[in-house]
Amino acid sequence: MDLTFSGLDGIIILSVYAAVMLLIGWLAGRGKKLSQSLADYYLAGKNLGIIALFFTLYATQYSGNTIVGYAPTAYRDGFSWLQSIPFMTIIVGIYILFAPRLYAISKRANFITPTDWISYRFRSKQVTILAIILMLWGLGNYLLEQLVAIGQAVSGLTGGTIPYEFAVLAFVFVMLTYEWLGGMKAVAFTDVMQGVMLFVGIIVLLTGALSLTGTGFTGLTADIAATAPEKIGVPDTVTSINWISMILLVGFGAAIYPHAVQRIYSSQSERTLKRSLSRMAWMPPITTGLVFLVGIIGISLFPGLDTSGSEQLVGMIANEVAAINSFYYWVMVIFFGAIVAAIVSTADSVLLSFSSMVSNDIYGKFINPYAKEEKKVKVGKFAGIGVVAFLLFIAWNPPGTLYDIFVLKFELLVQVFPAFLLGLYWKKLASRPVFWGMLVGAIIAGTMTITGNSTIAGIHGGVVGLAANFFICVTGSLMAPVSAEKADKAADLTALKLDQYNREKQTSIS
Repeated sequence: MDLTFSGLDGIIILSVYAAVMLLIGWLAGRGKKLSQSLADYYLAGKNLGIIALFFTLYATQYSGNTIVGYAPTAYRDGFSWLQSIPFMTIIVGIYILFAPRLYAISKRANFITPTDWISYRFRSKQVTILAIILMLWGLGNYLLEQLVAIGQAVSGLTGGTIPYEFAVLAFVFVMLTYEWLGGMKAVAFTDVMQGVMLFVGIIVLLTGALSLTGTGFTGLTADIAATAPEKIGVPDTVTSINWISMILLVGFGAAIYPHAVQRIYSSQSERTLKRSLSRMAWMPPITTGLVFLVGIIGISLFPGLDTSGSEQLVGMIANEVAAINSFYYWVMVIFFGAIVAAIVSTADSVLLSFSSMVSNDIYGKFINPYAKEEKKVKVGKFAGIGVVAFLLFIAWNPPGTLYDIFVLKFELLVQVFPAFLLGLYWKKLASRPVFWGMLVGAIIAGTMTITGNSTIAGIHGGVVGLAANFFICVTGSLMAPVSAEKADKAADLTALKLDQYNREKQTSIS
């Protein structure tokens, strides 16, 4: 993301953002003993209101990397990248399908991590451990993606004044500091800040970029049809199949991001959760739709870029927009500072979820089940430092484009989805088929990825594995059904008893 903004201007803006993040962390944790409670530190006391919950869900689904990575993909693929809008939309649909029910159960059972639900529902150590491994894989991969993006964004914004490696180290330090101070509450409040700035910035970027074309959308499409007709034509069969495959992969995978599931747990109430999700349904066309248009405009402004060159597209367009006048210049500087802040705030969500799973699921369930919550939080904090240190070694020489890294994390993470959805609604789902379904699905997806055959006729390995996963879960549970006693127990565990829970709680308070 090479920019020609003044390095000093970029440093000033980034310093302001870093200071605000640290201040938010300090204010979120001031006077509170967050480290003594898993729920307080990792879930903001399960008391996020509609504004904080909406923006932290928004930041979970979108980050600065959405802009930096998706616009170049639109440039390379052309109008077939319209798929980015429906696959972001289907995520919200999947949330609505399972989130309110999961919230009600989590409130009753006091869940902290996503695999608390897996343990609670299936009572199987094998299923729990495999789900932990797959979710930690997805989180580690996602965190690596954000670390790479932080370095590229900061280096680009400062015109190379701050080198890539130093940029990563500096903002990792900022992230770890405010996360240690304020936990989930600090993360949620930084999400509010970056969400507002990102939204305003992308609108100004699109407005400026469109004015540079001098022709409007009608002339733009005509120009693309003349210079790059393959990017505006009807997609071939394989591309169309790949479109559907991507929608399924991202829709099912992103809905069970561990940090997304924990935001469901963090809601102040079920009504707050539903209201936040209803507003999220409007965001795909507003966010990914606008980013898509930026990429399409780039085809006209900078024709003929190769893959490496197209990865710098957003920075190139921003330079042109910034040159229009001083207003656009400063908005672009602030906007790119917001991109960095957004990437950092996504990374902190992932890191917080990763450390919670290490502390609660690995340490708390299998290593030291009798540990106090304060001890678990401390273990999670140091585990977070450890995983960041490990991923930094990889980030110095990042693999592939940002989009390649983006796709990779879903292949294995999505294999946990049947356990979540079927487990919520089907009382006869058995733990053994769930385990074998996840394992076989993960092996298929992993093998296809490792061997370089990531798709078959346009279908992603993760989707092929997911289909096998669902088949094993369903047929296995039908062929070897659970006992009537276990089915009744599952029905009891997944019943919606929140009203009864609230009445009992109110009675005990009285």
